[in-house]
Amino acid sequence: MIAELLWQPFVDYGFMRRALAGCLALSAGAAPLGTILLLRRMSLVGDAMSHAILPGAALGYLLFGLSLPAMTIGGLAAGLIVAMLSGVVTRYTALREDASFAGLYLISLALGVLLISLRGSNVDLLHVLFGSVLALDDPTLYLTATIASLSMLGLALVYRPLLMECLDPGFLRLQGPMGSISHALFMLLLVLNLVGGFHSLGTLMAVALVVLPAASARFWLRGVGLQMALSTAIAMAGSLLGLLLSYHAGIAASAAITLSLGCLYLLSLCLGRLGSVRAQRQRPANDSVSEPMGVSE
Repeated sequence: MIAELLWQPFVDYGFMRRALAGCLALSAGAAPLGTILLLRRMSLVGDAMSHAILPGAALGYLLFGLSLPAMTIGGLAAGLIVAMLSGVVTRYTALREDASFAGLYLISLALGVLLISLRGSNVDLLHVLFGSVLALDDPTLYLTATIASLSMLGLALVYRPLLMECLDPGFLRLQGPMGSISHALFMLLLVLNLVGGFHSLGTLMAVALVVLPAASARFWLRGVGLQMALSTAIAMAGSLLGLLLSYHAGIAASAAITLSLGCLYLLSLCLGRLGSVRAQRQRPANDSVSEPMGVSE
């Protein structure tokens, strides 16, 4: 009985298998990036970037309809433009990077909704904002798998520089342009994964696979590599649970996946080994310093 509840939807329906395959690919590419985002205290930047791709995707939709290439290229271009503008604002003003992202993403979100409303219906707007993971076709799956592969390869190339930047940004700047190159490549990988997530989960939910699994993993493991592996596993488990919840309860798939990831995060927050509510309550009474959750390799 339990096995039928867990596996029968994927055995009987091809759209459920495609949805699961797309979510697993997104998990492999996006969750490790979330670990770096949290180490760099840039988790809200991921949320901002997920909204920043909306005007480009909306422009592609406005010109070519629900075209996968047009919306992908438009979203990628918009995300990179916002990332570059944020870097310019941070460099030439006193505003910090997270604050500049916050201002730019609000403008991007409003512009994207405006562009969609010029031509589309409320159904089109809901499709863009909340995705259609249960309607993934083969081209979208190939795109998602390609993005995941590029993401894992690119992260492997800049893993050490990114880790050094988290520990000591000043030291990395002294080593030449490697810091700027690694940061630029990291932002490119982030935008790529958010664009891939946009086609499945929509702009409002795509960031869930980036931030929530990484935040959950930090309550269990200390090493960065271990956190990346665990965050990927949590993202995959949350995707599976969300799809099953969507199927059996008849609710929106993207919301179900996000809620499943949120439940796993709350579980980690309460019961995790490091810095959780349980861990803090079990500390000796005379220990005034909480157990650190920093970088270790």
